[in-house]
Amino acid sequence: MKTEILHNFTSRSRAATADEAQRGKFRSAMDFLIAKRAAQFPDPTEWAELRESGQQIRQRALAYLPKLLVQFEQKAQQNGMTVHWAETPLEANQIIHGILQRQQVRTLIKGKSMVSEEIELNQYLQAHSIQALESDMGEFIVQMADEKPSHIIMPAIHKSKQEIAALFAAEIDDTPYTEDVDELIQIGRQALRQQFFNADAGLSGVNFAIAETGTLCLVENEGNGRLSTSCPRVHIAITGIEKMLENLADLPTLLTLLTRSATGQPITTYVNLISGPRRADEQDGPEEVHIVLLDNGRSQAYADVQLRQTLQCIRCGACMNHCPVYTRIGGHAYGTTYPGPIGSIISPHLLGLAETRDLPSASTLCGACGDVCPVKIPIPELLLRLRVENVTRAGTKDHPAVMRGQGAKYRLSEKLAWQAWSLLNTTPALYLASRRSAAGLRHLIPSVKAWTQARVMPKIAPQSLHELIKAHQEQKS
Repeated sequence: MKTEILHNFTSRSRAATADEAQRGKFRSAMDFLIAKRAAQFPDPTEWAELRESGQQIRQRALAYLPKLLVQFEQKAQQNGMTVHWAETPLEANQIIHGILQRQQVRTLIKGKSMVSEEIELNQYLQAHSIQALESDMGEFIVQMADEKPSHIIMPAIHKSKQEIAALFAAEIDDTPYTEDVDELIQIGRQALRQQFFNADAGLSGVNFAIAETGTLCLVENEGNGRLSTSCPRVHIAITGIEKMLENLADLPTLLTLLTRSATGQPITTYVNLISGPRRADEQDGPEEVHIVLLDNGRSQAYADVQLRQTLQCIRCGACMNHCPVYTRIGGHAYGTTYPGPIGSIISPHLLGLAETRDLPSASTLCGACGDVCPVKIPIPELLLRLRVENVTRAGTKDHPAVMRGQGAKYRLSEKLAWQAWSLLNTTPALYLASRRSAAGLRHLIPSVKAWTQARVMPKIAPQSLHELIKAHQEQKS
């Protein structure tokens, strides 16, 4: 996967915090989303019961994931769909490109799909002379601006209405500049409407895949998902392997948790359940439906019982909305498809810990992300676990290899320093000697730049407290 320069998280986050206008947009947007979500969960007892149910459903599905994936494939094939398996983003891109080539597709219309962002599908298809057009309004805006989504639910949340108005006026023919939000929405809709019917194929993401029936569930508010999956003659859906549910009875609980947590709605305008291509007696729908099941590091997370909890995520974005770090630096500073707290625990599996080494530390560990997670993912605990994996070498007797890039921040000098500190504080004679010598050697202590950038360097007193008390008692006597 072609990635941005992930190691520059520090410089990107500094630039983001220095942008006062950008901070203001994110602050107001997050406050709005927090208030809308809170209004949807006024009863703490109901909230606690729903969370418990959601967690159990997701953990049960993950416990039987290998079996459910096989069951889903069988049911989907019985329904007339074609199932494809992709281990890497490149394989997923090649599969989709192959389908489009066989169908001689030149234009692909896309519903919202973060997994397609994860594999950088648009860029891959563009390099092979196939146009991929985003139809979700937020995605449409960021594609037009040649940017990436800054939020998994609201991709263009970093843009003001003035910026969108200027973008539309510049990029869409015969479009006057207007800051009226309703007019801007209508301009976008008119620009997209005919594209649904002109496109040869449509692509969508998947919110949940039901193994019992081989059904794909897709929620949305704009109707673009329904048009993308029903107007073109070919529909391709792409999803991570973790989106499986055991049966349809599990769906209502997760739907209410997802929509209330994500957008503060009791339910979205559209809930699409797709179980196959158009039947002989049906008037609309695609002639072919393909499903691409993507791994891309998810099996790595699955193999570890604690890290597996990462895969419970239903992509509501509530953890991002409540994160003080995300609110200040926005989504682009992370440099990954999935920003915020959930991105900091899922991206190390998708890209490797070496490429995302700074993300587990991009948190205050205030716990807000874990408190609002509708399926009770212990995000702060997982961040701490990744910090440990960051500084621990893999493959040792006491620490087996669990993920790519493990030990990315390991330093022998740091390890020796902590071993010395431990020895010093567990050996009374050494501790006493060091205490007596610390005052005399205090001028030799080097400065610690990273620590002292925002703090005053502590100074060791010429005499210890014990020495001062002893001197005081001698003087008094």
